Amino acid sequence: MRLTSRADLQQARRFYARALAQQTTKILVCAGTGCIAGGALGIRDHLVELLTAKGQKVAVTLTEEPHGQEISVKSSGCHGFCEMGPLVRIEPSGYLYIKVKPEDCEEIVEETVINGRHIPRLAYSFNDKIFPKQDEIPFYQQQTRLVLEHCGQIDATSVKEYLGLGGYSAFEKALFDLSPDDIIKELSDSGLRGRGGGGFPAGKKWAEVQRQKAKPKYVVCNGDEGDPGAFMDRSVMEGDPHRMLEGMLISGIACDASEAYIYVRAEYPMAVNRLKLAIEEATERGLLGDNILGSNFSFRIKINRGAGAFVCGEGSALTSSIEGKRGMPRVKPPRTAEKGLFNQPTVLNNVETFANVPEIINKGAKWHRSFGTSNSAGTKAFALTGNIRNTGLIEVPMGSTLRTIIYDIGGGIPDGKDFKAVQIGGPSGGCLTKEHLDLPLDFDSLKKVGAMIGSGGLVVMDSETCMVEVARFFMNFIQNESCGKCVPCREGTKRMLMILERIVTGRGVVRDLDLLLELADTISNTALCGLGKTAPNPVVSTIRHFRSEYEAHIVEKRCPGHVCAKMKRFSIEEDKCKGCSKCAQACPSAAISGKVKEPFFIDLDKCVRCGACINACKFQAIQESW
Repeated sequence: MRLTSRADLQQARRFYARALAQQTTKILVCAGTGCIAGGALGIRDHLVELLTAKGQKVAVTLTEEPHGQEISVKSSGCHGFCEMGPLVRIEPSGYLYIKVKPEDCEEIVEETVINGRHIPRLAYSFNDKIFPKQDEIPFYQQQTRLVLEHCGQIDATSVKEYLGLGGYSAFEKALFDLSPDDIIKELSDSGLRGRGGGGFPAGKKWAEVQRQKAKPKYVVCNGDEGDPGAFMDRSVMEGDPHRMLEGMLISGIACDASEAYIYVRAEYPMAVNRLKLAIEEATERGLLGDNILGSNFSFRIKINRGAGAFVCGEGSALTSSIEGKRGMPRVKPPRTAEKGLFNQPTVLNNVETFANVPEIINKGAKWHRSFGTSNSAGTKAFALTGNIRNTGLIEVPMGSTLRTIIYDIGGGIPDGKDFKAVQIGGPSGGCLTKEHLDLPLDFDSLKKVGAMIGSGGLVVMDSETCMVEVARFFMNFIQNESCGKCVPCREGTKRMLMILERIVTGRGVVRDLDLLLELADTISNTALCGLGKTAPNPVVSTIRHFRSEYEAHIVEKRCPGHVCAKMKRFSIEEDKCKGCSKCAQACPSAAISGKVKEPFFIDLDKCVRCGACINACKFQAIQESW
């Protein structure tokens, strides 16, 4: 089935579209990383085993023969509703079953697959209302899934299914019907901005590479995704890899590049495996390689696995890593578009950016601009994590508000607690609070309040979160991940971390706040790369919005959120203490002393706040307070 012409590709799409149409009964088992960790592959295998035992014809891949009445059991990409996994969706009914266990498979097969009946106990419910179908669940209803359109809907490992859904038609259009200038104009007119964090106009970047006379030129896809809690790019690479490859191919046509690299962290083994499979399938079909579809265009894609260095999310550090050098940023200009990989002109975008390209080419710039805002067109995928009822992967139009995301999609804060803040944009981002709940989430609006979309991580925090500890956590991450090349980032973040650690252990002084802001200003203005310049953001934003919490730690020596362990106070009530010495024997730091049969006391300077004394005391004489 090697495709050697445009007609071959069109015929293949029609063929596989008919094959997909014949699949009247489909069982889609989420095979994203989260659901697999919960046992999804065992559930899939058990479903196949049970169906076969009942005499049903079962297909686990899209076969090329007439289907008849066979039941298709697919390993799909991430459905997005990660909090509720493992997930199983049944078509054509649209039923979605959550938290499925192997022992549920028999009932699913008998009741739903064979007899068409719904199983309420396996459905999602909220406020005593059951939502049988996936499309009815508020988590999905409020989304606009364009990039994630196929994730959870198709076999993530099959180029056949991607072709059957119109795959590579945008590449075909770009290759045979459009000039490079046409492609870049369409991309520029669409308003697509880079989804990796910077928000730079993609069309402008491609145009700059196209203008360069040096050869060869390269296309590089950034799949590193180092932000804590972020997994948007991983889900695309695992669930719809051909969509990303198609975007890279179109970039190659537009910029006259014939070689490409995907830089993906080694901690994403499933993404790496599925990308390898997708590249192999595309090569076998003739969609990658020399003289693609009988044209003069040749294009090859290689995978480069990164070691997980956060700094390699920065463009020049990433290209250095691909070249086999230490991943460290360099001074700019020249920019990557002029001198990037191997010192040659390079298009560098992230996974989500490339995944947006095919539909823009197919449906046009005006269609893409119908979503989002005037300066931030399209949609954005976010990873919703933290203290929120519905964690998972979502996609909403640019300009959607935090209120919509947290309450309508995320289901609000669990356990009756109040919303306090959300960290957006990872370690390089900033905190948004209640006053920002109706702020449009787009590049420009967030910049005005000192935050950024970043790659799309949203870490939600409830009323019991300590914002000083949050700042310390992110600064610890940034300091550990600093490449060390420039002094402001290497030494400045270390100094900021030392101050924060002093504050959360009750040893802070009033001048620390001014010193933190002074260091933040210096680092932001003098660090070498974008990651260093944004490193102080979590500290600056938490001081701006939660200064009273810092002051409570410093002046009152207490943690309002009851999180910082060193702020605990242990005391022994004299009238309850029997002088048995059990507490002193249990104390690992020799902080408790006294005479037997007389009240003991605790030296708070020695106390490590472990609580061993409370567990040892039989008379409830030891009290814990904040």
